[in-house]
Amino acid sequence: MSDSIIAPLHPDWLFHLRSEFDQPYMTVLREFLTTQKRNQTIIYPAAEEYFNALNTTPLGEVKVIILGQDPYHGADQAHGLSFSVRSDVTIPPSLKNIFKELQQDLGFERPFPHGNLMDWARQGVLLLNSVLTVTANQAASHKGKGWEQFTDRVIELVSQQRSSCVFLLWGAQAQKKSQLIDANNHLVLTAPHPSPLSAYRGFFGCQHFSRCNDYLLQTGQVVINWQID
Repeated sequence: MSDSIIAPLHPDWLFHLRSEFDQPYMTVLREFLTTQKRNQTIIYPAAEEYFNALNTTPLGEVKVIILGQDPYHGADQAHGLSFSVRSDVTIPPSLKNIFKELQQDLGFERPFPHGNLMDWARQGVLLLNSVLTVTANQAASHKGKGWEQFTDRVIELVSQQRSSCVFLLWGAQAQKKSQLIDANNHLVLTAPHPSPLSAYRGFFGCQHFSRCNDYLLQTGQVVINWQID
């Protein structure tokens, strides 16, 4: 963890994940990121935000998990939370569709003013990407470099250490992670990805947000306030 290429991690997660940083795949990942930076390659998000999802939503507070693929690769978009962008950045198409489904599902009338989902994360929604970094303007450029092994372990930890969580798996890549989840102890909801290319195939109308809150209520938990102000 002393390597500046890898950001500090919340103690709640570090207690369970410390050994991951000694694994060979993490050494390879560090070397890859170091080489990228040495070559002055622009990487998103900033190094201190690699673990923003984990640091904002400690393991003991996780109630909902929304799995993404890799960070946005445009300038100033990614800040370490899946599907989320900084408050002053234009809302991307997939997130627009997420908000559209939210409005249809829960009857929100007010438009969402920005795409920063930090409020969700602070309520126990783990906004986790499978890959935590990306090269500027090159989608999926850090796929297969080691992050997937790390984030798979995160998903396993949530499944093992928490109970009655809701996993929202949107799209084929996220749905492959279902094998890491104990469906007898958690609610797993699947739908097509909210991308404009697939949202009309069943993401719209999936009612995942109301179903999520219904399950949280049934299991004695506080529901998520999905409205963004």
